[in-house]
Amino acid sequence: MTPTSKRAAIYSRVSTSGQTTANQRRELEKVARQRCWEVVEMYEDKSTSGAKGRDQRPALDRLQRDAARGSFEVVMAWSVDRIGRSLHQLVGFMAEMGHLGVSLYLHQQALDTSTPAGKAMLNMCGVFAEFEREMIVERVNAGLRRARAQGRRLGRPKVGEHVEAAVRRLRGQGNGIKAIARELNIGVSVVQRVIHAEQRGTANVGMSQSMT
Repeated sequence: MTPTSKRAAIYSRVSTSGQTTANQRRELEKVARQRCWEVVEMYEDKSTSGAKGRDQRPALDRLQRDAARGSFEVVMAWSVDRIGRSLHQLVGFMAEMGHLGVSLYLHQQALDTSTPAGKAMLNMCGVFAEFEREMIVERVNAGLRRARAQGRRLGRPKVGEHVEAAVRRLRGQGNGIKAIARELNIGVSVVQRVIHAEQRGTANVGMSQSMT
């Protein structure tokens, strides 16, 4: 390595299984070459929301443990929302990396937290990322409220009485929940709901009889 080079780690994340991190990695590797940084490790979380914490993002957790071991000097990510969606997450991550002497490079925002300006801008970006998430949640909740006000039923439709009767019959014959679901070509959750409703009904009948 040259005297000005750094050991770099690339972190990438996508929210759904249909997305790929290939473009993120390619652009970050290009930047690393331009800055004479040696990419020593890549960390990738797939089908993972940025709102989730470290305990639900295995690659991010591994990255933070490796940072504590001194495996690299800079973490590279495509954008601020790849690291986290809340200001609390971002500030916490930045503080931990800073304590370990690891800087953070964010490509879309062109930020490098090894500089004072970069640290200040990261805090501002965190505010906007949190605001964006709150707006998304509010839009979803508003849509649900509007649907309820219009009398629309939310959630999966219930199965017919004949299907519920078949579930109870097969359960009475000693069949397991998964076996019943396969036999009737319905979801396991549907079988569980019917069985639980039956159990509650039986318990209520028994209680009523004991009180008479």
